[in-house]
Amino acid sequence: MTSEKSSSFISILLIFLRLGLTSFGGPVAHIGYFREEFVNRRQWLSEQSYADLVALCQFLPGPASSQVGLALGLSRGGFMGALAAWCGFTLPSALVLVLVAYGVMSPESGLTDNVIHALKLVAVAVVVQAVWGMAQAMCRGRKEITLTLMSACALLLIPSVWLQPLILLLSGCAGVLLFQTRLPDDQSHLPVTLSPRIGTGLLAAFFILLLGLPALSTWMPLPVLGLFDLFYRAGSLVFGGGHVVLPLLEAETVLPGHVSEDLFLAGYGAAQAVPGPLFTFAAYLGTAMDSLPGWLGGLTALVAIFMPSFLLVAGVLPFWSQLSPNRPIRSALTGINAAVVGLLLAALYDPIWTSTVHSPVDFALVLLAFVALQVWRLPVWLLVPLFALGGLTI
Repeated sequence: MTSEKSSSFISILLIFLRLGLTSFGGPVAHIGYFREEFVNRRQWLSEQSYADLVALCQFLPGPASSQVGLALGLSRGGFMGALAAWCGFTLPSALVLVLVAYGVMSPESGLTDNVIHALKLVAVAVVVQAVWGMAQAMCRGRKEITLTLMSACALLLIPSVWLQPLILLLSGCAGVLLFQTRLPDDQSHLPVTLSPRIGTGLLAAFFILLLGLPALSTWMPLPVLGLFDLFYRAGSLVFGGGHVVLPLLEAETVLPGHVSEDLFLAGYGAAQAVPGPLFTFAAYLGTAMDSLPGWLGGLTALVAIFMPSFLLVAGVLPFWSQLSPNRPIRSALTGINAAVVGLLLAALYDPIWTSTVHSPVDFALVLLAFVALQVWRLPVWLLVPLFALGGLTI
Protein backbone atom coordinates (compact mmCIF):
# COMPACT_ATOMS: atom_id res chain seq x y z
CA MET A 1 0.00 0.00 0.00
CA THR A 2 2.82 2.38 0.88
CA SER A 3 4.62 1.73 -2.40
CA GLU A 4 1.36 2.33 -4.32
CA LYS A 5 0.90 5.68 -2.57
CA SER A 6 4.53 6.56 -3.27
CA SER A 7 4.10 5.62 -6.93
CA SER A 8 0.92 7.69 -7.14
CA PHE A 9 2.65 10.67 -5.53
CA ILE A 10 5.59 10.47 -7.95
CA SER A 11 3.42 10.02 -11.04
CA ILE A 12 1.16 12.97 -10.13
CA LEU A 13 4.22 15.06 -9.28
CA LEU A 14 5.84 14.36 -12.66
CA ILE A 15 2.65 15.18 -14.58
CA PHE A 16 2.20 18.50 -12.82
CA LEU A 17 5.92 19.25 -12.94
CA ARG A 18 5.80 19.18 -16.72
CA LEU A 19 2.81 21.52 -16.60
CA GLY A 20 4.64 23.74 -14.11
CA LEU A 21 7.55 24.02 -16.53
CA THR A 22 5.50 24.70 -19.67
CA SER A 23 2.24 26.44 -18.63
CA PHE A 24 2.79 30.03 -19.71
CA GLY A 25 0.06 32.62 -20.15
CA GLY A 26 -1.70 33.09 -16.81
CA PRO A 27 -4.67 31.46 -15.06
CA VAL A 28 -7.03 31.24 -18.03
CA ALA A 29 -4.31 29.60 -20.10
CA HIS A 30 -3.64 27.19 -17.24
CA ILE A 31 -7.28 26.08 -17.35
CA GLY A 32 -6.72 25.35 -21.03
CA TYR A 33 -3.51 23.41 -20.33
CA PHE A 34 -5.28 21.34 -17.66
CA ARG A 35 -8.20 20.62 -19.96
CA GLU A 36 -5.92 19.40 -22.72
CA GLU A 37 -3.90 17.23 -20.31
CA PHE A 38 -6.58 15.73 -18.08
CA VAL A 39 -9.74 15.74 -20.22
CA ASN A 40 -8.45 15.17 -23.75
CA ARG A 41 -5.17 13.33 -23.23
CA ARG A 42 -5.44 11.38 -19.97
CA GLN A 43 -9.23 11.30 -19.65
CA TRP A 44 -9.11 11.61 -15.86
CA LEU A 45 -12.54 13.24 -16.01
CA SER A 46 -15.20 14.17 -18.53
CA GLU A 47 -15.72 17.55 -20.18
CA GLN A 48 -18.82 18.09 -18.03
CA SER A 49 -17.03 17.20 -14.79
CA TYR A 50 -14.14 19.46 -15.69
CA ALA A 51 -16.47 22.36 -16.46
CA ASP A 52 -18.24 21.83 -13.13
CA LEU A 53 -14.91 21.84 -11.31
CA VAL A 54 -13.77 25.04 -13.04
CA ALA A 55 -17.10 26.67 -12.14
CA LEU A 56 -16.68 25.67 -8.49
CA CYS A 57 -13.12 27.02 -8.34
CA GLN A 58 -14.19 30.29 -9.99
CA PHE A 59 -16.59 30.75 -7.06
CA LEU A 60 -13.90 30.26 -4.43
CA PRO A 61 -11.41 33.01 -3.49
CA GLY A 62 -7.85 32.42 -4.57
CA PRO A 63 -6.15 31.27 -7.79
CA ALA A 64 -8.75 29.27 -9.74
CA SER A 65 -6.27 27.37 -11.91
CA SER A 66 -4.18 26.24 -8.93
CA GLN A 67 -7.38 25.18 -7.16
CA VAL A 68 -8.34 23.06 -10.17
CA GLY A 69 -4.91 21.43 -10.00
CA LEU A 70 -5.26 20.79 -6.26
CA ALA A 71 -8.69 19.22 -6.80
CA LEU A 72 -7.36 16.95 -9.56
CA GLY A 73 -4.45 15.83 -7.40
CA LEU A 74 -6.76 15.28 -4.45
CA SER A 75 -9.09 13.10 -6.50
CA ARG A 76 -6.24 10.90 -7.76
CA GLY A 77 -4.09 10.57 -4.66
CA GLY A 78 -5.79 12.11 -1.62
CA PHE A 79 -3.88 14.67 0.42
CA MET A 80 -0.54 13.43 -0.91
CA GLY A 81 -1.84 13.73 -4.46
CA ALA A 82 -2.88 17.33 -3.80
CA LEU A 83 0.58 18.01 -2.37
CA ALA A 84 2.22 16.43 -5.43
CA ALA A 85 0.07 18.51 -7.80
CA TRP A 86 0.86 21.71 -5.90
CA CYS A 87 4.61 21.03 -5.73
CA GLY A 88 4.88 20.12 -9.40
CA PHE A 89 2.89 23.05 -10.69
CA THR A 90 4.12 25.71 -8.26
CA LEU A 91 7.72 25.09 -7.23
CA PRO A 92 9.47 25.60 -10.62
CA SER A 93 8.35 29.24 -10.93
CA ALA A 94 8.70 29.79 -7.17
CA LEU A 95 12.33 28.65 -7.28
CA VAL A 96 13.11 30.99 -10.17
CA LEU A 97 11.53 33.92 -8.34
CA VAL A 98 13.46 33.19 -5.15
CA LEU A 99 16.66 33.26 -7.22
CA VAL A 100 15.54 36.54 -8.77
CA ALA A 101 15.05 37.99 -5.29
CA TYR A 102 18.55 36.87 -4.34
CA GLY A 103 19.91 38.60 -7.42
CA VAL A 104 21.27 35.33 -8.82
CA MET A 105 18.99 35.75 -11.83
CA SER A 106 17.57 38.81 -13.46
CA PRO A 107 14.12 38.83 -15.08
CA GLU A 108 15.81 38.68 -18.49
CA SER A 109 18.53 36.16 -17.75
CA GLY A 110 16.69 32.93 -18.46
CA LEU A 111 14.47 33.83 -21.39
CA THR A 112 14.79 36.34 -24.19
CA ASP A 113 11.90 38.63 -25.05
CA ASN A 114 11.32 36.75 -28.30
CA VAL A 115 11.13 33.39 -26.51
CA ILE A 116 8.67 34.76 -23.95
CA HIS A 117 6.54 36.20 -26.74
CA ALA A 118 6.57 32.89 -28.65
CA LEU A 119 5.47 31.02 -25.52
CA LYS A 120 2.64 33.50 -24.97
CA LEU A 121 1.45 32.84 -28.52
CA VAL A 122 1.19 29.14 -27.65
CA ALA A 123 -0.82 30.12 -24.57
CA VAL A 124 -3.23 32.09 -26.78
CA ALA A 125 -3.81 28.99 -28.92
CA VAL A 126 -4.32 26.84 -25.81
CA VAL A 127 -6.98 29.25 -24.50
CA VAL A 128 -8.70 29.40 -27.91
CA GLN A 129 -8.84 25.61 -27.96
CA ALA A 130 -10.22 25.49 -24.40
CA VAL A 131 -12.89 28.10 -25.10
CA TRP A 132 -13.83 26.37 -28.34
CA GLY A 133 -14.09 22.92 -26.75
CA MET A 134 -15.94 24.05 -23.64
CA ALA A 135 -18.35 26.14 -25.72
CA GLN A 136 -19.21 23.10 -27.83
CA ALA A 137 -19.89 21.06 -24.69
CA MET A 138 -21.56 23.70 -22.49
CA CYS A 139 -23.38 25.98 -24.96
CA ARG A 140 -25.66 23.72 -26.97
CA GLY A 141 -28.72 25.97 -27.13
CA ARG A 142 -29.77 29.57 -27.59
CA LYS A 143 -30.25 30.18 -23.86
CA GLU A 144 -26.74 28.96 -23.00
CA ILE A 145 -25.18 30.97 -25.83
CA THR A 146 -27.04 34.07 -24.67
CA LEU A 147 -25.74 33.65 -21.10
CA THR A 148 -22.23 33.16 -22.46
CA LEU A 149 -22.30 36.32 -24.57
CA MET A 150 -23.94 38.41 -21.84
CA SER A 151 -21.28 37.30 -19.35
CA ALA A 152 -18.44 38.05 -21.75
CA CYS A 153 -19.80 41.49 -22.65
CA ALA A 154 -20.42 42.44 -19.02
CA LEU A 155 -16.89 41.50 -18.01
CA LEU A 156 -15.37 43.41 -20.94
CA LEU A 157 -17.46 46.55 -20.48
CA ILE A 158 -17.58 46.81 -16.66
CA PRO A 159 -14.15 46.33 -15.10
CA SER A 160 -14.72 45.33 -11.46
CA VAL A 161 -13.09 42.86 -9.09
CA TRP A 162 -16.48 41.73 -7.77
CA LEU A 163 -18.20 41.38 -11.13
CA GLN A 164 -16.99 37.84 -11.82
CA PRO A 165 -18.53 36.16 -8.73
CA LEU A 166 -21.67 38.27 -9.23
CA ILE A 167 -21.99 37.05 -12.84
CA LEU A 168 -21.60 33.45 -11.74
CA LEU A 169 -24.17 33.87 -8.97
CA LEU A 170 -26.73 35.50 -11.29
CA SER A 171 -26.10 32.87 -13.97
CA GLY A 172 -26.70 30.12 -11.42
CA CYS A 173 -30.05 31.70 -10.49
CA ALA A 174 -30.91 32.04 -14.18
CA GLY A 175 -29.99 28.40 -14.70
CA VAL A 176 -32.48 27.26 -12.06
CA LEU A 177 -35.22 29.21 -13.84
CA LEU A 178 -34.28 28.41 -17.43
CA PHE A 179 -33.09 24.81 -17.25
CA GLN A 180 -35.25 23.19 -14.57
CA THR A 181 -35.88 20.04 -16.59
CA ARG A 182 -32.43 19.83 -18.14
CA LEU A 183 -29.88 17.27 -16.99
CA PRO A 184 -26.47 16.81 -18.61
CA ASP A 185 -25.74 13.64 -20.52
CA ASP A 186 -22.83 12.94 -18.19
CA GLN A 187 -23.71 13.15 -14.51
CA SER A 188 -20.40 11.84 -13.17
CA HIS A 189 -18.46 13.91 -10.68
CA LEU A 190 -14.90 14.17 -9.51
CA PRO A 191 -14.20 11.22 -7.18
CA VAL A 192 -13.12 12.44 -3.73
CA THR A 193 -12.69 10.04 -0.80
CA LEU A 194 -12.80 12.70 1.92
CA SER A 195 -15.78 12.60 4.26
CA PRO A 196 -18.05 15.59 4.95
CA ARG A 197 -16.75 15.54 8.53
CA ILE A 198 -13.18 16.12 7.32
CA GLY A 199 -14.45 18.78 4.92
CA THR A 200 -16.18 20.59 7.77
CA GLY A 201 -12.97 20.54 9.78
CA LEU A 202 -10.94 21.97 6.91
CA LEU A 203 -13.46 24.76 6.29
CA ALA A 204 -13.44 25.56 10.01
CA ALA A 205 -9.64 25.71 9.91
CA PHE A 206 -9.83 28.18 7.01
CA PHE A 207 -12.01 30.61 8.97
CA ILE A 208 -10.13 30.10 12.26
CA LEU A 209 -6.84 31.01 10.58
CA LEU A 210 -8.38 33.94 8.69
CA LEU A 211 -9.85 35.44 11.87
CA GLY A 212 -7.28 34.23 14.36
CA LEU A 213 -3.96 35.00 12.66
CA PRO A 214 -4.32 38.81 12.86
CA ALA A 215 -5.12 38.61 16.58
CA LEU A 216 -2.35 36.10 17.22
CA SER A 217 0.26 38.12 15.33
CA THR A 218 -0.77 41.21 17.32
CA TRP A 219 -0.58 39.37 20.64
CA MET A 220 2.70 37.63 19.71
CA PRO A 221 4.52 40.00 17.31
CA LEU A 222 6.80 37.34 15.85
CA PRO A 223 8.11 37.95 12.31
CA VAL A 224 6.99 34.53 11.09
CA LEU A 225 3.41 35.10 12.32
CA GLY A 226 3.20 38.56 10.75
CA LEU A 227 4.51 37.27 7.43
CA PHE A 228 2.21 34.24 7.42
CA ASP A 229 -0.81 36.38 8.32
CA LEU A 230 -0.09 38.89 5.53
CA PHE A 231 0.05 36.30 2.77
CA TYR A 232 -2.70 34.07 4.17
CA ARG A 233 -5.11 37.03 4.05
CA ALA A 234 -4.00 37.81 0.50
CA GLY A 235 -4.82 34.26 -0.58
CA SER A 236 -8.14 34.25 1.28
CA LEU A 237 -9.75 37.48 0.16
CA VAL A 238 -9.05 37.70 -3.55
CA PHE A 239 -11.40 36.64 -6.35
CA GLY A 240 -10.45 36.54 -9.99
CA GLY A 241 -6.95 35.11 -10.14
CA GLY A 242 -3.37 36.21 -9.71
CA HIS A 243 -3.48 39.72 -11.17
CA VAL A 244 -6.19 40.83 -8.75
CA VAL A 245 -3.97 40.06 -5.74
CA LEU A 246 -1.29 42.52 -6.86
CA PRO A 247 -2.87 45.72 -5.44
CA LEU A 248 -3.36 44.01 -2.08
CA LEU A 249 0.23 42.75 -1.99
CA GLU A 250 1.52 46.15 -3.01
CA ALA A 251 -0.44 47.83 -0.21
CA GLU A 252 0.85 45.29 2.33
CA THR A 253 4.50 45.28 1.24
CA VAL A 254 5.41 48.53 -0.55
CA LEU A 255 3.46 51.09 1.51
CA PRO A 256 4.81 49.87 4.89
CA GLY A 257 8.33 49.88 3.41
CA HIS A 258 9.02 46.13 3.43
CA VAL A 259 10.13 46.32 -0.21
CA SER A 260 10.67 49.26 -2.56
CA GLU A 261 8.41 50.03 -5.50
CA ASP A 262 11.24 49.18 -7.90
CA LEU A 263 11.83 45.80 -6.28
CA PHE A 264 8.12 45.06 -6.37
CA LEU A 265 7.83 45.89 -10.08
CA ALA A 266 11.00 43.94 -10.93
CA GLY A 267 9.59 40.87 -9.20
CA TYR A 268 6.26 41.26 -10.95
CA GLY A 269 8.04 41.45 -14.30
CA ALA A 270 9.91 38.25 -13.48
CA ALA A 271 6.67 36.54 -12.41
CA GLN A 272 5.18 37.40 -15.80
CA ALA A 273 8.09 35.73 -17.58
CA VAL A 274 7.90 32.33 -15.87
CA PRO A 275 5.35 29.53 -16.22
CA GLY A 276 3.00 28.43 -13.48
CA PRO A 277 0.70 30.44 -11.17
CA LEU A 278 1.24 34.15 -10.62
CA PHE A 279 0.69 33.61 -6.88
CA THR A 280 4.29 32.37 -6.75
CA PHE A 281 5.14 36.08 -6.76
CA ALA A 282 4.72 35.63 -2.99
CA ALA A 283 7.94 33.60 -2.92
CA TYR A 284 9.81 36.58 -4.38
CA LEU A 285 8.28 39.05 -1.92
CA GLY A 286 8.87 36.81 1.09
CA THR A 287 12.51 36.43 0.09
CA ALA A 288 12.99 40.14 -0.59
CA MET A 289 11.38 41.22 2.71
CA ASP A 290 13.38 41.30 5.92
CA SER A 291 10.84 39.44 8.08
CA LEU A 292 12.68 36.10 7.81
CA PRO A 293 16.09 35.23 6.35
CA GLY A 294 16.03 34.85 2.57
CA TRP A 295 14.50 31.67 1.18
CA LEU A 296 12.87 30.85 4.52
CA GLY A 297 10.72 33.96 4.15
CA GLY A 298 9.97 33.03 0.55
CA LEU A 299 8.85 29.54 1.55
CA THR A 300 6.69 30.88 4.38
CA ALA A 301 4.99 33.39 2.09
CA LEU A 302 4.48 30.77 -0.62
CA VAL A 303 2.85 28.25 1.74
CA ALA A 304 0.73 30.95 3.39
CA ILE A 305 -0.75 32.36 0.17
CA PHE A 306 -1.72 28.91 -1.16
CA MET A 307 -2.96 27.39 2.12
CA PRO A 308 -6.43 29.00 1.90
CA SER A 309 -6.92 27.39 -1.51
CA PHE A 310 -6.04 23.96 -0.18
CA LEU A 311 -8.34 24.28 2.83
CA LEU A 312 -11.24 25.58 0.74
CA VAL A 313 -10.94 23.06 -2.10
CA ALA A 314 -10.45 20.05 0.17
CA GLY A 315 -13.19 21.33 2.47
CA VAL A 316 -15.79 21.96 -0.23
CA LEU A 317 -15.26 18.94 -2.50
CA PRO A 318 -16.82 16.31 -0.15
CA PHE A 319 -20.06 18.32 -0.14
CA TRP A 320 -19.77 19.14 -3.84
CA SER A 321 -19.67 15.47 -4.83
CA GLN A 322 -22.95 14.94 -2.96
CA LEU A 323 -24.70 18.10 -4.14
CA SER A 324 -23.69 18.17 -7.80
CA PRO A 325 -26.01 15.29 -8.92
CA ASN A 326 -29.01 17.17 -7.43
CA ARG A 327 -31.43 18.38 -10.15
CA PRO A 328 -31.69 22.07 -9.09
CA ILE A 329 -27.91 22.19 -8.56
CA ARG A 330 -27.37 20.74 -12.02
CA SER A 331 -29.75 23.31 -13.49
CA ALA A 332 -27.79 26.08 -11.77
CA LEU A 333 -24.55 24.57 -13.04
CA THR A 334 -25.86 24.66 -16.61
CA GLY A 335 -26.16 28.43 -16.30
CA ILE A 336 -22.89 28.81 -14.41
CA ASN A 337 -20.95 26.72 -16.94
CA ALA A 338 -22.28 28.89 -19.77
CA ALA A 339 -21.16 31.97 -17.84
CA VAL A 340 -17.71 30.45 -17.22
CA VAL A 341 -17.27 30.03 -20.98
CA GLY A 342 -18.15 33.72 -21.28
CA LEU A 343 -15.58 34.66 -18.65
CA LEU A 344 -12.93 32.65 -20.47
CA LEU A 345 -13.95 34.28 -23.75
CA ALA A 346 -13.59 37.75 -22.23
CA ALA A 347 -10.19 36.87 -20.77
CA LEU A 348 -9.12 35.47 -24.14
CA TYR A 349 -9.57 38.94 -25.59
CA ASP A 350 -8.29 40.96 -22.62
CA PRO A 351 -5.63 40.52 -21.38
CA ILE A 352 -4.42 37.48 -23.35
CA TRP A 353 -5.08 38.51 -26.98
CA THR A 354 -4.54 42.25 -26.56
CA SER A 355 -1.21 41.78 -24.77
CA THR A 356 0.17 39.12 -27.13
CA VAL A 357 -1.08 39.33 -30.72
CA HIS A 358 0.35 42.51 -32.23
CA SER A 359 0.96 41.70 -35.90
CA PRO A 360 -0.15 39.47 -38.79
CA VAL A 361 2.82 37.21 -38.04
CA ASP A 362 1.61 36.76 -34.46
CA PHE A 363 -1.88 35.93 -35.71
CA ALA A 364 -0.49 33.42 -38.21
CA LEU A 365 1.55 31.71 -35.49
CA VAL A 366 -1.49 31.49 -33.20
CA LEU A 367 -3.44 29.87 -36.07
CA LEU A 368 -0.58 27.44 -36.65
CA ALA A 369 -0.44 26.53 -32.95
CA PHE A 370 -4.23 26.11 -32.80
CA VAL A 371 -4.26 23.78 -35.82
CA ALA A 372 -1.36 21.82 -34.34
CA LEU A 373 -3.34 21.32 -31.12
CA GLN A 374 -6.84 20.86 -32.52
CA VAL A 375 -6.23 19.08 -35.84
CA TRP A 376 -2.80 17.46 -35.63
CA ARG A 377 -3.31 16.67 -31.92
CA LEU A 378 0.24 17.65 -31.00
CA PRO A 379 0.67 17.65 -27.20
CA VAL A 380 1.23 21.03 -25.57
CA TRP A 381 4.46 19.86 -23.95
CA LEU A 382 5.92 19.33 -27.45
CA LEU A 383 4.56 22.56 -28.91
CA VAL A 384 6.03 24.74 -26.15
CA PRO A 385 9.72 23.86 -26.80
CA LEU A 386 9.17 24.09 -30.56
CA PHE A 387 7.90 27.65 -30.28
CA ALA A 388 10.62 28.47 -27.73
CA LEU A 389 13.28 27.35 -30.21
CA GLY A 390 11.57 29.45 -32.87
CA GLY A 391 11.75 32.45 -30.56
CA LEU A 392 15.49 31.91 -30.10
CA THR A 393 16.06 32.01 -33.85
CA ILE A 394 14.15 35.27 -34.43
